[in-house]
Amino acid sequence: MKSFLGLFALFFSIFSGYMIFWPVPVQPKAWNAPPNSGYSGAFSPNTRLRDLDFLELDGRSGPEDVAIGPDGMIYVATQTGEIIRRSTNPEDNAEVFAITGGRPLGLEFAADGTLYVADAFRGLMSISPSGAVRSLATEADGLAILYANDVDIGPDGTVFFTDASTRFGAESHGGTLSASVLDLVEHSSSGRVLKYDPVTEQVTLFADGMSFPNGVAVGSDGSVFVVETGTYCVWKFSPDGSRRKQILTKLPGFPDNINTAPDGTLWLGLVSPRNDLMDKLDGSPEIRRAVMRLPEKMKPAPTRYGFILRMREDGSVVETLQDPQGSYALTTGAVSTSDGSVYVASLTERRLGVLRGN
Repeated sequence: MKSFLGLFALFFSIFSGYMIFWPVPVQPKAWNAPPNSGYSGAFSPNTRLRDLDFLELDGRSGPEDVAIGPDGMIYVATQTGEIIRRSTNPEDNAEVFAITGGRPLGLEFAADGTLYVADAFRGLMSISPSGAVRSLATEADGLAILYANDVDIGPDGTVFFTDASTRFGAESHGGTLSASVLDLVEHSSSGRVLKYDPVTEQVTLFADGMSFPNGVAVGSDGSVFVVETGTYCVWKFSPDGSRRKQILTKLPGFPDNINTAPDGTLWLGLVSPRNDLMDKLDGSPEIRRAVMRLPEKMKPAPTRYGFILRMREDGSVVETLQDPQGSYALTTGAVSTSDGSVYVASLTERRLGVLRGN
């Protein structure tokens, strides 16, 4: 018995030392998580995403964002670094439009047919109509762009894009999902929104001090909508960035991309429900740090739950489309067309979801 107790004491001391002292990359900060009403009220569950149609990606995965090209084709960012394009006909094959050499996330076409790309590994890039790839920005304001995430274009041609974390690079910290978990656990609000002037080719700071700023979209009057994943909210900035206010708060999940719809509303994706444990540990940075010493299967991870919503520019929710069973999950956002079709993006799925219109 004494031998057993001795071994137990030794094991416990080793385990305790590991949980307290083993180095991890995060330095968590205390914060106040907003209340979580869960899937209720405007977010009450439904099954409107359960019966999606699909467009194949021909063996690729991770259709994180979608853009409709001037040619009417669908352009899709993929995990392989390829941007593919395909028709809306499910029987047609996809073709490679361009290869960024990184992990393309946000996509947006300019009026001249240039495709702007927020690449999590390579920064801001552009692709000409012929498929020529060009690097536009890899650093801004003296800091490397470590996690370019989403992109949109203002009425004057200014390109707005997010750099979700200046602490955890997507390429250097195990990919987009792993790096996002580190940043959200740390909650040091190191993310920023940048803008690129295609005339001067200069990048300047638009906003900073944000907890994993993710999606960005420019509204009808030039206002800039920014999704702050770490605080479960959407911000509305004045066009010059001098004023901002939260317009959609206390979301029941982690918001991701935001895109304008043809009718002027905005599509927003929720990639996963909130993690109750991590919210309860908002004021306990050392415990959150200890959590990152747990085995991988015990660390915070997304929950499969499909969810997109449509909102007005004042933040009021028009509708939600959900799949509580998570058959098509980690939904990052949606893009809709004038015929009413909605293309649903995902961080990890192997197909592109479609709700057919007229």
